[in-house]
Amino acid sequence: MKDYIKHLMENDEEFQEIIKPLITNDTVLQMKNFRQHYETSCFDHCYVAAFYCYLICKKYNLDYKSIARAAMLHDLFLYDWRKRQPNRKGLHAFTHGKIACDNACKLFDLNDKEKDIIIKHMWPVTTTPPKSLEGFILTFVDKYCAMSETFEVLQSRLFMKKFFRYAYVFLSLIIIKF
Repeated sequence: MKDYIKHLMENDEEFQEIIKPLITNDTVLQMKNFRQHYETSCFDHCYVAAFYCYLICKKYNLDYKSIARAAMLHDLFLYDWRKRQPNRKGLHAFTHGKIACDNACKLFDLNDKEKDIIIKHMWPVTTTPPKSLEGFILTFVDKYCAMSETFEVLQSRLFMKKFFRYAYVFLSLIIIKF
């Protein structure tokens, strides 16, 4: 997680007040033990997604409280999704929204919008689209966060290799020249 994003999230009192009951829950905190994308934990992925969704929905006068809560819980599955789970039927991409919603409902009183957002956040992988605009926002923010987390790691690995570092500099000089 980028330091400036972390700073913004931690200093937004309203956002922190909305998600405080969630991020202080012992089960939700267990999300820190599971990787989502490369080095990003499920917890950090959801935390950043929740903040972006909160900002977007607040700016456009949408239900920013429900989206922040749903986004924080949208990946509340407590297993390594890269490993086959003996009791899970179907691929993770198709099933984890429902699993996350079931887990969240055991811990918190969710409204219908929050449940729908969590269950359908993988659209269009899952064929049924979200019922609300907030649901679509999480769908796109989730993909954006996943791509950012992946790109950040790939970029750092690319620059660690001397050959690629020099090739990148060389390519940049060629592009600047033209």
